[in-house]
Amino acid sequence: MPNTEQPAQVSIRRTYPVAPEKVWRAWTDPQALSQWFGPGQASLTKADIDLREGGQYHLAFAGPDGGLNQMTGVYQEVKPYTRLVFTWAWHSTPERVSRISIELTPVAEGTELSFVHDRFFDEQARINHERGWALFFSSLDRLLTGGSL
Repeated sequence: MPNTEQPAQVSIRRTYPVAPEKVWRAWTDPQALSQWFGPGQASLTKADIDLREGGQYHLAFAGPDGGLNQMTGVYQEVKPYTRLVFTWAWHSTPERVSRISIELTPVAEGTELSFVHDRFFDEQARINHERGWALFFSSLDRLLTGGSL
């Protein structure tokens, strides 16, 4: 019998000392995204966002090697300041669609963010995304704890 088990997910939890609206904006506003989205220094070069259920997005950022990385997806759930779910596919492999779910919960310290990236094509894709998200979240952490958003 073939193994049809999905590869594990990438799961990240953070608590930020800001209101949910600011964390939401970091993920949904092109200007805010440009301040953190990319490996290392933010390198977002394009952010077309149609923020509604069924709406699409197209993001592009410069990679460490200078190459352009592009991804697209469709927003599946848009619940302002609380939940955002969207598909994720690299321009180079559009058939490999994964999913990202973001939950924002107000807490005494500010906002708890729960990030889950799942439905990967294979385990190597999960490992690669885990490595990439660690870099991206370092930039997001600096932005949201530095109070410049």
